[in-house]
Amino acid sequence: MTRKATKQPDRETEAAEKAPALEKEAPPEEELIARGWAALPESYRIPEVAPTLDEARAYCQQLAESHYENFHVVSWFLPKPLRPHFHAIYAYCRIADDLGDEVGDPAAALALLDLWGRELDACFEGRARHPVFVALAETVHELFIPKDPFADLLKAFRQDQTVTRYQTMEDVLAYCRYSANPVGRLVLHACGETGEEQFRLSDATCSALQLANFWQDVRRDYARGRIYLPQKDMEVFRVDDLTIAEGIVTDGFRGLMRCEVDYTRGLFEEGLPLIGMVGRDLAVDLDLFSRGGLEILRAIERQSYDVLTARPALSKRTKARLALQAVAARMLPFLSLGRRAPRTEKTD
Repeated sequence: MTRKATKQPDRETEAAEKAPALEKEAPPEEELIARGWAALPESYRIPEVAPTLDEARAYCQQLAESHYENFHVVSWFLPKPLRPHFHAIYAYCRIADDLGDEVGDPAAALALLDLWGRELDACFEGRARHPVFVALAETVHELFIPKDPFADLLKAFRQDQTVTRYQTMEDVLAYCRYSANPVGRLVLHACGETGEEQFRLSDATCSALQLANFWQDVRRDYARGRIYLPQKDMEVFRVDDLTIAEGIVTDGFRGLMRCEVDYTRGLFEEGLPLIGMVGRDLAVDLDLFSRGGLEILRAIERQSYDVLTARPALSKRTKARLALQAVAARMLPFLSLGRRAPRTEKTD
């Protein structure tokens, strides 16, 4: 009795001492995922019960139409049967991007991106739970879209959590290979335009759009700890982090931006022939996106390459003009950017 009485407290004490240790040994990913979801809209989380296809499509449409981007223009010009598919593709990209950029904690962001990747795998295996993947499962089935472009985007968003500087333009373009080019390929797949030359030209356009966005958002990206301007180019023009941090627009910085803008314009020009190779409905969007990207470059030029004190942006009037030009090009193909060099255009 005495030995039993003395042993019992020992076992209880031992168990009590082990309990905190067991809690510490719990997989940290669960805590990271919970921390990440807490920083994002409640609607992004994975529901307990998978929605119906109609509910999932309504979710994706609401997400697409509630964000300020050029995506709504796609809905105007593409055939109506394709719109739910583009909503699903957009919703996937939108949430994946937010998992990487809006959490504010690299470890939590990586955990969420890994979870999103597992949900993507489940989608292609017929086990979709999240409304985005319920809708996307139908899209990839009907349109024969492979998984690779979706997975490639996640590689870029993961890279953003660990890589904040790029040595050369080749390194930046290697990043664009995952961050931008898959979007164009998804659009081409959805529209049945899957030739290798079409993919190549789309890559040029998408990389150019990504670069134009980088040059537009130098200060915003720096606030997130990232610089996409190639480090070697910065060295050539004697631009350093302090230049960006303090918004010092030196002659060297203007020269650097001029160099990057000229290079980006060349990429746009390389991709323009794609407009004349695809169906007329898709051609309107490609024409419009290229016009928009080129107009951003012109906006940077109009500011004498000063993107540090004011972010170059397009006015509503300019956007309306670009949309009208793209629509006119659909009816009058000789007006299409794919038929003439953009350098000949005049600005307002």
